Amino acid sequence: MAPPITHHTSHTMGNGASSSNSGCHGNASSLITHHTSHTMENGASSGAGGGGQSAPSQVVEAALTTSTEQQQTLNNNDNNNTTHTGFDDLIEHSQAQDGDSAELSSSVGSISPCDTDESDDDAAGSPMTTNQNSVILENWSIIDSTLREGEQFANAYFTTEQKMQIARALDDIGVEYIELTSPVASVQSFEDCAAICKMGLKTKVLCHIRCNLDDAKRAVEAGVDGINMCIGTSAQLMEHSHGKDMAYIAATAKKVIEYVKANNIEIRFSGEDSFRSDFSEILKLYSLMDSLGANRVGIADTVGGASPMEVYNKISALRKTVSCDIETHFHNDTGCAISNALLALEAGATHIDTTVLGIGERNGITPLGGLLACLMPTRGREILQKYNVEKVAPLERLIAEIVSVEIPFNNRVISPDCA
Repeated sequence: MAPPITHHTSHTMGNGASSSNSGCHGNASSLITHHTSHTMENGASSGAGGGGQSAPSQVVEAALTTSTEQQQTLNNNDNNNTTHTGFDDLIEHSQAQDGDSAELSSSVGSISPCDTDESDDDAAGSPMTTNQNSVILENWSIIDSTLREGEQFANAYFTTEQKMQIARALDDIGVEYIELTSPVASVQSFEDCAAICKMGLKTKVLCHIRCNLDDAKRAVEAGVDGINMCIGTSAQLMEHSHGKDMAYIAATAKKVIEYVKANNIEIRFSGEDSFRSDFSEILKLYSLMDSLGANRVGIADTVGGASPMEVYNKISALRKTVSCDIETHFHNDTGCAISNALLALEAGATHIDTTVLGIGERNGITPLGGLLACLMPTRGREILQKYNVEKVAPLERLIAEIVSVEIPFNNRVISPDCA
């Protein structure tokens, strides 16, 4: 079993607040704490809420019943015709996956990289072997998380002025979204979020929150354009981070989505550690989030262990299950963050999370400049039309100076000559 991975930059606020519940003091060998936890006052935990919650409503249970079309997607070539109804199967499976190396469950079926909606004669084949690039950049957006994920980098202590300078630079590059730290993390986080929302940027301002209605209300008060809601869905995080089951997650997310949509704000639902979650549960849960009106669902490689083909297979399955946008978040622990992002786009993802120089927790996530550089040889003209790539290097130098790191000698260079 891998050693514990802990949050090395937890933001605590007062009265001994903890970033996870008491379960984290149990089996340390399987502990993975919430990598975006921000604790609150009076001992509030980083989970989605306290205990004693009522059971999910009948409407939520009914919504999680797999439709005929969805069931065919889940079963694929499986001959098992059993129909899943409501949360009974969902809860049963939620305890079953410990899955560092778990493949798609049998209810998802065997999904080939060549499995497309086209006929065999028209199929493009594996993205690993074909020269055809199927990424449709007009339908793809960057969500730069330097001001959220990047804040978890060891040396990242951004002042308000630095945050506003970074936000302006990202806006000048042309990224479609920037993501900020949760406004409930601290009073300063709320004030910084509100200040950036008032800058008049072209890019949309998002903030990261827990699956919690009070968090959503605070985000709306800050004036954000959108909310990225997140809660752990792997067996490890459901046990050690927030202690809730899938039924609670679905019922609480439903309330948050309804509130946020009523305020005409975008919302994403993401299962933290979703690549290690029981993926048949993820497909059912995300199908419900789609039906409730979520603008995006997010799939996160929280511990950075997903392989490119696993990414392709799982996002292909998700793309066949939901009609909303798909956001992806790849940690770089095994050096696969860029390749995973490229395969995610091939499989049908629409939004990629990045940070400048890839800074973030542990080895960081997909680097903004690296992702653009890897797309330049095949889609250079579109990249140059969408983004001011010449402004990436100056921002990288600024970030390197602020967080006291050297720009790597082999840092990818974005050149218009590559187009």
